[in-house]
Amino acid sequence: MSSPNFTTLLLEAVNKPGSIMKAYSAFHNYSLGNQLLALFECNARGIEPGPINTFPAWKNLGRHVKKGAKAITLCMPITVKRKEPADNGEERAATFTTFVYKPRWFVLAQTEGQAIEPAAIGGWDSDKALSALDIQRVEFTALDGNCQGYATKRSIAINPVAQLPHKTLFHEIAHVMLGHTSEADFNDTERTPKSLREVEAESVAMLCCEALDLEGAEYCRGYVQEWLKRGGNIAIPEKSAQKILRAADQILKAGTTN
Repeated sequence: MSSPNFTTLLLEAVNKPGSIMKAYSAFHNYSLGNQLLALFECNARGIEPGPINTFPAWKNLGRHVKKGAKAITLCMPITVKRKEPADNGEERAATFTTFVYKPRWFVLAQTEGQAIEPAAIGGWDSDKALSALDIQRVEFTALDGNCQGYATKRSIAINPVAQLPHKTLFHEIAHVMLGHTSEADFNDTERTPKSLREVEAESVAMLCCEALDLEGAEYCRGYVQEWLKRGGNIAIPEKSAQKILRAADQILKAGTTN
């Protein structure tokens, strides 16, 4: 089975409520993209989602992979060396990171042996996340009553009476993490245009809300689905899907309390 691209994984999450929370619960030690990839493979192959490890890692935990079990594929970074031209006209050694798909992991259900305790999932703290991400929360001063929040450079403000404060918080943090505020300031009102930037930020909010089982994920999902329908054949570009998953992963990990 070929590995799906990140656009496919994101659309799967958008269209199937509960899939993100299920992936986060089962595979939270991995990146959000790999969580969704692992869940996609488990569902496709009828494997019960659960903790995943490599063959030697399971062996070290007192478990062995069942005979005939086929490894699941995840995306992993590798460092590659290459030569680049230097200022003096000669070549110099350089390294860069690329990502490849490798079938090296097995799910708990594919193993047998010593019982293990699943790793606990920590809580999420907004102040811890903002500090780790170097984002400042400032006083909300907008006069527009429809404005739920806004982001400016590396600062965010949330309306004290925002309808869904957690969703708005994630949305505004996403604008910063996605690089949107390096180009302009963002005031999010009911009249915000359905631009790709807004869809990127709202997708991040959806991923975070659902992973943490917070209210607002369905609102986000409806917003994203509406935009996709209005766009006809327009889908979220692969580059945007990668940015969305990376930003959500950074936000979730930054605020985790264990």
